[in-house]
Amino acid sequence: MSSLPRLGLRIAGAGLLAASGVIHLDLYLTGYRSIPTIGGLFLLQVSGVLAAAVAVFATGSRIIAAAGAGLALATLGGYLQSVWIGLFGFKEIRTTAGIAAGVIEIAAFATLAAFAATPGAAGQHAEHGGGRLRTWTRFGIPGAGQAIVGVSAVALAVFGISLAAVNGKTPTSGNEVLKTTTIGGVKVLTNGKGLTLYWFAPDTPTTSKCYGVCVGYWPPVTGTPSAAPGVTGELGTIKRSDGTTQITYNGHPLYTYVGDTAPGQAFGNNLNVNGGLWHEVTAS
Repeated sequence: MSSLPRLGLRIAGAGLLAASGVIHLDLYLTGYRSIPTIGGLFLLQVSGVLAAAVAVFATGSRIIAAAGAGLALATLGGYLQSVWIGLFGFKEIRTTAGIAAGVIEIAAFATLAAFAATPGAAGQHAEHGGGRLRTWTRFGIPGAGQAIVGVSAVALAVFGISLAAVNGKTPTSGNEVLKTTTIGGVKVLTNGKGLTLYWFAPDTPTTSKCYGVCVGYWPPVTGTPSAAPGVTGELGTIKRSDGTTQITYNGHPLYTYVGDTAPGQAFGNNLNVNGGLWHEVTAS
């Protein structure tokens, strides 16, 4: 392959890998950092892909490009696992950022793998090594193009099926029994499953300001409310733009947080993300 197309693959691959890292960094800063284990994995992913992107761009190393392609595919695999069955107790939901990251990761894999699998003009730019590795770096891998296309197509198909499955889920709209529990010495409100409830500072008693990407991280509590013993505040409802009925407590529309995966957690308390401050709902 001539040097100009290879240079394009090198720059594009590095740029796509960096874009994946930037998206994950934004997700980390806007909420995922508070999710146990997942937050650390996000930070590790950001560090790894940004370092690989810089190295590919600066050195043109085909070995590093191959590693970057594998890292992009592994990141996509982690996302798909978290969508289907969960990862370290956390189950992912469909968001615009997640869709963008997945498409970019597939493109990064394809671009970096193509760069890594093909040699320079007349087998130049070989890297040191012996045996099969030296043969690859000198002459490329026969049939690599078809394999890369095949893997990319399968990844894209599985990604699309996963998004369709998540998108097919509809919000619960039945009866929701609000309860109380004590976290850190504070009596807070929970939903029927014991998950901590939150209120969003920009909301008004009649309007939710959490839509779009925000809903992916802070699912509204919907349905018909009822109160368990100890819940003494005023219950109410508002209509959201999608027609669902969101429950309010003392004039605050209620939400859960994706970072809370079990009762007794309140990782979303006092976070300043998705357009404003979030607070746990105290029972008083």
